Amino acid sequence: MIPNDIIYPGGAKTMQITFIDAEIPEPGTLQKVAPGIFWLRMPLPFDLDHINLYLLEDNQDGQEGFALIDTGIGTRETEELWDTILDILGKPITKVIVTHMHPDHIGMAGYLVEKFRLPMYMSQAEYFTARAIFAGPCGASDWQDDEYLVRCGMSEDYVHNAKKNRKESKGIRQVIRPIPLQFYRLQAGEHIRIGAHEWQVYIGRGHSPEHVCLFNKDSNILISGDHVLPGISPNIGVYSTEPDANSLKMYLDTLPQFTQLPEDTLVLPSHKQPFHGLHTRVNDLIGHHHAHLDNLRVFCEQGKTIEQCLPVLFKRKLNSHSMNFAIAEAFAHLNYLYFEGEFSREINAKGQFIFTLK
Repeated sequence: MIPNDIIYPGGAKTMQITFIDAEIPEPGTLQKVAPGIFWLRMPLPFDLDHINLYLLEDNQDGQEGFALIDTGIGTRETEELWDTILDILGKPITKVIVTHMHPDHIGMAGYLVEKFRLPMYMSQAEYFTARAIFAGPCGASDWQDDEYLVRCGMSEDYVHNAKKNRKESKGIRQVIRPIPLQFYRLQAGEHIRIGAHEWQVYIGRGHSPEHVCLFNKDSNILISGDHVLPGISPNIGVYSTEPDANSLKMYLDTLPQFTQLPEDTLVLPSHKQPFHGLHTRVNDLIGHHHAHLDNLRVFCEQGKTIEQCLPVLFKRKLNSHSMNFAIAEAFAHLNYLYFEGEFSREINAKGQFIFTLK
């Protein structure tokens, strides 16, 4: 990890990471975090058991209400919590802004858009990726999913069980309400007006294709989604849909732009708590991934499979849910080193990728 007293080219030291002095909102309640901005939480059925959502005072076509940043996972429990929140607000949602296409962010967008007949804002790549994933395989074979796991060095039993689980699962439709057929596109450098303020769009990549972050220079607030999180790193993965993706490079390339924002920016993340210390956190995240890369350089002096590299990156025990993300994360780090020309990547007699330090 890069220490918190790292010196920047301008000569100033970074701030320590500090959380705001506000209680974490219980499900179904609101917590004010800045003038006109309210923080709420929705539960998630994962190890990371919550997502932060934000309501911003807004005026759409003369109607007062709240713009919503992200929506929660598409379950009955979340719907009931939304009904509670809407009763508390006493005003409608005016627009839904989705930072990216993962189910905890877009899951309830269709429900809210339909309920209020309101516009939904996303980046283009996130919107169409969400539509594609929601549509499912549409009759296409899943042999490439199997091949992906073989390439990763997973056992025959693991590949067989994964295939069985895919056939038995109802897929992503279980946790995403039908996605609206219309969206308004957010692009890097553009602004979206929310209430009395203009918010500039920043795009992050690597965790998802075209992740939207929003910055307001008047209030000095960054809505960071999953791109910049305190205490944890977002999953940066390579999945079966694009096995030659260089996700980690995309992530590392789109982090430094946030050090150009004011150091004392208030960051509103999708998980954990709102915080100050943006520059420090960005550099911690960069340092975190470079430490993993250094460890892999040492470990892969002799060729290794992706599965063999998991203990180098993850010290905790991995359950079936987290294993999927861990495989993808290890793949992303090894692909990075491969595309940088530091590693070779060969396929052995078992069909597995073997990564070796050159």
